[in-house]
Amino acid sequence: MPTPFEVRWTDTEVNAVLDRVRTYPWPPMAEVPDGWAYGCDGAWLKSLCAHWTGGFDWRAAMANLNRFPQFTARVEDFDLHFVHVVGEAQGKRPLLLSHGWPGSHFEFWGAIEKLAFPSRFGGKAEDAFDLVIPSLPGFGFSSKPQRPIGQRSTARLFNGLMTQVLGYEHYLAQGGDWGGLVTSWLGYDHGQHVKAIHLNMFGLRPFGKPVNEAEIAWIVRQNSMMDLMGAYFRLQASKPQSIAWLGAGNPVGQAAWISERFHDWSDLSQKSLDEAYSKDQLLTNIMIYVMTGSFTTGAWYYRGLLEEGGAVLAEGQRCETPTAFAEFPGEPLYAPPPRSWADRAYNLTRWSVMPRGGHFAAMEEPDLYVEEIQAWGRETR
Repeated sequence: MPTPFEVRWTDTEVNAVLDRVRTYPWPPMAEVPDGWAYGCDGAWLKSLCAHWTGGFDWRAAMANLNRFPQFTARVEDFDLHFVHVVGEAQGKRPLLLSHGWPGSHFEFWGAIEKLAFPSRFGGKAEDAFDLVIPSLPGFGFSSKPQRPIGQRSTARLFNGLMTQVLGYEHYLAQGGDWGGLVTSWLGYDHGQHVKAIHLNMFGLRPFGKPVNEAEIAWIVRQNSMMDLMGAYFRLQASKPQSIAWLGAGNPVGQAAWISERFHDWSDLSQKSLDEAYSKDQLLTNIMIYVMTGSFTTGAWYYRGLLEEGGAVLAEGQRCETPTAFAEFPGEPLYAPPPRSWADRAYNLTRWSVMPRGGHFAAMEEPDLYVEEIQAWGRETR
């Protein structure tokens, strides 16, 4: 049975973190025109830390994290943490939302009420969902594994949460980043329960070589972008404990590592990072990692991909669960493949091109995200 849960941070715990931020020994910073060229921008990071210690109301952030009903439940060897909002759908239209790294369940905060209670915002009650938003195993308030766990195992755990713990025989699922691969495995392995899936990042890859010029061009671009922006992936997938040693007890280092991803992966074509997210939003997400020790086991999650065999399907295999995809144009590193490539891995029924937004779609553009999910939901009735 689910156990009610609340985030509880004490003054002693938080002050210990803030003291480390205040006494951080700042290293040399390269004087270059683009302060983000070598990693997290030093001036911006100092401004974040100044707000962290002088302006961030951590008690308000904690109250915000407790705004929606949340629980823990034992599934196999894990205590999974999850938000569960039974909205106007009244238990009849469950939607599982899965986050990725370096995000958290908090990514969906700006979308929850509009998805669960659309009539409060001028929408129709028939578009409402019951929302289940878990923390990935090893992330946030879910329990930690003894060694890396991957996305296919996570899908099995989440399906157990939905069917065995919450009693949903059938449900919908959505996700991006690692949540996109978890959702893909839900569709592939648990199609008897998952009626349809929605992704804002593809996870599965089809068997075989590229079959046309567009696919070859996409692979070349993807490889070049991984050379430019993918060092984090290669480190965390090969030697994740190395980054764990650097980050442990170092909240500023964790904040820099996480914030760099938000800068590099968001749609900043017409706005700055501070315009895309408030510092309070970024710090709330960072605090979830810092206060729970998730920086280490979050990095392990990349090694879990390899230890579970990767995400390339065997010859003749495809996710046959109806799949929708939303393409957010500000996604720099993981731009979507050509439709021909995706069609070989998924039973694609919808492909939407969004007007703006990047990797952290639900957090960066919550209204666009809600509109897309509602439109997809109407098609699945």
